[in-house]
Amino acid sequence: MSWFVLAWQRATDFSGRSRRKEYWYFNLFNGIVFLFLILFAVPFSAQEKPSMLPLGLLFAYSLVIMIPGLAVTIRRLHDIGKSGWWYFIAFVPLVGGLVLFVFTLLDSEPYANQWGLDPKAAERAPMPTAPIYP
Repeated sequence: MSWFVLAWQRATDFSGRSRRKEYWYFNLFNGIVFLFLILFAVPFSAQEKPSMLPLGLLFAYSLVIMIPGLAVTIRRLHDIGKSGWWYFIAFVPLVGGLVLFVFTLLDSEPYANQWGLDPKAAERAPMPTAPIYP
C-alpha cells in the first residue's frame, strides 16, 4: 500500500524514477477500483430506468487517475533509461501497447542516469560484514 501512496504523493512529478513496485502496485490498486466500479455499475445499467451515477463515478475516477497514471508511467520509463516520450509508442496499432508493457516489466538501470539516482541503490549495496579473526 505504501507504493500506491508514494505514486499519489508524486502524482504530478514527471521527473525522476519509479521502481516496478510503485508502477505495478499503482496499477493493481486502480484495476481493483475499476473492477468494483464496473461491478457496481452493471446492475444499475440493467434496470428499466438505468441510473447514470455509477457510469459517472467510473468516468470521474478515470479522469482523476489520468495524470498520476501518466506520471508514474513516465517515471517508470525513466527508470529503465528511456525518455518519457516513449509513452506514445502505446498509440501504435497492434504492437505499441505490447512494447510499452514489456518496457514496464524491465528491471531498473543499476546506476544513476540522467533522470536521477538508482531507486534500488540501497538494496544493491553490499552489506558490511564483520571481520573474520583467526
